[in-house]
Amino acid sequence: MRAPMTLALVLGFASVAAAGTINQAAGPPNILLITCDNLGYGDLPCFNANSNVRSPNLDRLAASGAKLTSFYTASPTCSVSRTCLLTGRIPQRHGLLDQLPGVKGNYGVGLEQSEKLLPQYLKDAPTPYVTGCFGKWNIGFAKGSRPTERGFDEFIGHASGNMDYFHHNYRERHDLYQGTEELHRDGEYSTTIFADAAIDFIQQNGAAKRPWFCYVPFNAPHFPTAGNKRPDQPNIWQAPDDAFRAIGLSPDESDPRLRYEAVVFALDQAIGRILKSLEDTSQTANTFVFFMSDNGAFRLGRKGLDVGINDPLRSGGVTCWEGGLRVAAIASWPNHIKPGSVIDEPFWSPDLLFACAELSGATLPTTTSLDGKNPLPLLTEGAKSPHESLFFEYRDHAALRKGDWKIVREDPMQPWQLFQVKTDKQESENLAAVYPEKVQDLATTFLQWQAESASNK
Repeated sequence: MRAPMTLALVLGFASVAAAGTINQAAGPPNILLITCDNLGYGDLPCFNANSNVRSPNLDRLAASGAKLTSFYTASPTCSVSRTCLLTGRIPQRHGLLDQLPGVKGNYGVGLEQSEKLLPQYLKDAPTPYVTGCFGKWNIGFAKGSRPTERGFDEFIGHASGNMDYFHHNYRERHDLYQGTEELHRDGEYSTTIFADAAIDFIQQNGAAKRPWFCYVPFNAPHFPTAGNKRPDQPNIWQAPDDAFRAIGLSPDESDPRLRYEAVVFALDQAIGRILKSLEDTSQTANTFVFFMSDNGAFRLGRKGLDVGINDPLRSGGVTCWEGGLRVAAIASWPNHIKPGSVIDEPFWSPDLLFACAELSGATLPTTTSLDGKNPLPLLTEGAKSPHESLFFEYRDHAALRKGDWKIVREDPMQPWQLFQVKTDKQESENLAAVYPEKVQDLATTFLQWQAESASNK
């Protein structure tokens, strides 16, 4: 657990270069942060050899860098997960504790506007970054809460937690924007729109020799939502016709799992085009790429909707079981991260703020309690996890991982269950009765996290 504010060191180029992580001659590296929505830990073949999903571009990305097999999101639901990523803070500090509900919630203030976001730090770096966000925002869209009002120079995307992939509406409201103005591109697939915008941003700023931060939070492969459909529109997984045909399916395929595979394939193709734009503009070598799912696939028993695979993990989104919190993640940075490596050290989404600060030379505050730590030694040098423990609370669910051990419960009135998650990823053998002293140790650390986060916002 980290003490309140936590990073007094100014992270500049000299310290990074001394560690051999930045080629100063190339300038500060570009940063490409790609997230997807509710992808299962076991959906990608590079994480699960038994998966039937075709994701050649993500497989290649993993081969070019590191597959991260113990990377955690700080919350198992969309709005909160994204906020933790962008603030470097756990929910108990930043105050956005649950999913933004309905039109009123998604278009409200959402995250407090006093919270500083990752792109705002990068704007204050020694060499200021150009910043772009293309995709799902989902942390508030009232005046003052929108991406271009919170550190992003450019935005094309949607305010809500989910929208129709082709008609771009959330419930009764049209929900596609450029900056703060509505953007009408009816009939175009949202994944393609976001990838095209990211590619334009990368090409333009690469040509101008400006360091850039490109955040691409795809809404895919979020499940279809009946409330977003028109009266004559079926509530089915949506992908372009050519995505179905490319994997040997008809666009009229009725099997939900097969339709889901087309959605993931279309996502993979979009990511492949973004990565190719780096190659085409000779920016690959000087770009740090990080890919992650915002939380695990949902496993709530909803027919036709809960088809993502979290194997071998237990349960899924909106829970504190491994299937909700441990997510598929990949990092790639040529000449820095070893190609084809597998990193099984536990770290989490708030660490990405620290990685970006280290890469850019940006200064993090000494008066704000942050919950990340610099993950670059882990990624580039094979260092151990910088964390003693990772703390999770969502609704009645709670968990804490400490080393190879984890306690978890689904209700505050239940006793803690204990699992050795290094070897028991399925959380199938509760060892609480065997190691009561271990339960007590982790429970004490959990209470320390609770107390410290309550007193140090």
